[in-house]
Amino acid sequence: MFRFFGRVAFSVFPLLLAGAALVSAPTEARAELRLCNKTPVQIGIAIGYKSHEEWVSEGWWNLEADSCQVVVEGPLPSRYYYLYALDYEEGGAWGGTAFMCTHDKEFTIEGTSDCVARGYERRGFVEVDTGDKLSWTVQLTERPKVGIGGQ
Repeated sequence: MFRFFGRVAFSVFPLLLAGAALVSAPTEARAELRLCNKTPVQIGIAIGYKSHEEWVSEGWWNLEADSCQVVVEGPLPSRYYYLYALDYEEGGAWGGTAFMCTHDKEFTIEGTSDCVARGYERRGFVEVDTGDKLSWTVQLTERPKVGIGGQ
């Protein structure tokens, strides 16, 4: 269901809380969750979702400037997805208040509790409500700034 297109090889960037515009709109014809990087720099993306009875977080997808990537193929099985993104150039992040676990390398993590005790980072993700749509596109349109979010 999920595909990775590169790894993040960096030490964890300090979280510069997000205040960037996050615009969501359904895609045309295809069933998928698609993330688009409309910024001038490469970014790293992690997502969270409910899988059966457990919350799962996965990352990293590396999106070049002005590009898009499908992260969930086919009709969306969940209504809510969660997004965390890093600006590789300046270390800022798009984030929110839904806390999940991440890692500095490619990861799939089950559960959202005791992140640090389990050897992971705890980061605040932004909620994306896809409604009852089978397809959804999230466009990251501005570089992150200090603002809403969590750490």
